[in-house]
Amino acid sequence: MKRELYVTLSVVVLLLMGCGDKKTGGAEEFPEISVAYPLQEEIVLTKEYPGYLTTEKTVDLVARVNGTIQQISYLPGRRVKKGQVLFLIEPTVYQDNVLQAEAALNTARANLEYARNNYERMTEAVKSDAVSQIQVAQAASNVATAKAAVSNAEAALNTARTNLGYCTVRAPYDGTMSRSTVDVGSFVAGSGQPVTLATIYKDDRLYAYFNVSDNQWLSMEMQRRNSAALPDSVSINLGEGLPMDYPATMDYMSPNVDMQTGTLSIRASLDNPKGFLKSGMYVSITLPYLRRPDALLVPDASIGTDQLGKFLYVVNDSNTVRYRHIEVGQLVNDSLRYVTSGLSPRERYVTKALMKVRDGMTVRPVEQ
Repeated sequence: MKRELYVTLSVVVLLLMGCGDKKTGGAEEFPEISVAYPLQEEIVLTKEYPGYLTTEKTVDLVARVNGTIQQISYLPGRRVKKGQVLFLIEPTVYQDNVLQAEAALNTARANLEYARNNYERMTEAVKSDAVSQIQVAQAASNVATAKAAVSNAEAALNTARTNLGYCTVRAPYDGTMSRSTVDVGSFVAGSGQPVTLATIYKDDRLYAYFNVSDNQWLSMEMQRRNSAALPDSVSINLGEGLPMDYPATMDYMSPNVDMQTGTLSIRASLDNPKGFLKSGMYVSITLPYLRRPDALLVPDASIGTDQLGKFLYVVNDSNTVRYRHIEVGQLVNDSLRYVTSGLSPRERYVTKALMKVRDGMTVRPVEQ
């Protein structure tokens, strides 16, 4: 009997010791998980649009007279100043034309002077009946004819001087030059039809064009009116690997919607003093449209993705992990994601090691 009682007591003690060990081990099994509260900051919501750059002005420089190219006075791809001589077309013939026109004008002026003097004598002579009224009328007609001849000679001289001016092709403004389409010694026949010699680009200021759908523009405008005012500015980026942004100001929007594409054409202007940006470049344009003073932000790396979309693991007051579907917006500062719904400012979320947690799991949260 004593032996049976001793065995029974031994079994009870062992069971109690086992239960104690199991309870202690269970407390240590709760894993430490990093958690944090979402940041609450003011952000500006933006949308990205593809676009392209054009120069403020682009002009084809042409030859408007016939002649041989005697001089090309610029380096292709380099900048030139307004008024700088770029091309010189053989001017000899046009210089002679100017001299001939000047001589013809002097002759016409001399004839006019003679006709006026003759008319004055005739008007005095008719008073004493020395000449007839017909002779006086003829003298007046000669004066009118001489005046017309002077006008024709002046016009011919202006034309000759203009054609001589066409022999020197100058830069109409500061800009960057393309390569020449002709060489020194080439003959150009520009009097019949202008011949393009080169193109000059006024690229110290550029335009960025992009298109926005009409519905999207109306939606953004309604949101802008209901929030703090934003400047009419955009940011222009050249693409991945080129982090530099260029500020630009919107200065034009098409007055009508393109019926074929359903979009509005918008233009923004930007300075390009060093000529780094080039016409024809494709760019990404960031358009701000809404200011959020209390946006919730979480690290983008803390957000998971499944078939339902984006989710977070939220840790409640009982330290239990809960799966939470969320809606997200744009990326902020390259690392934070704007959470539009599904999370409150006072809820903790799992910051990392998403593969180690699951819905309903009890954890030991460590706040970051």
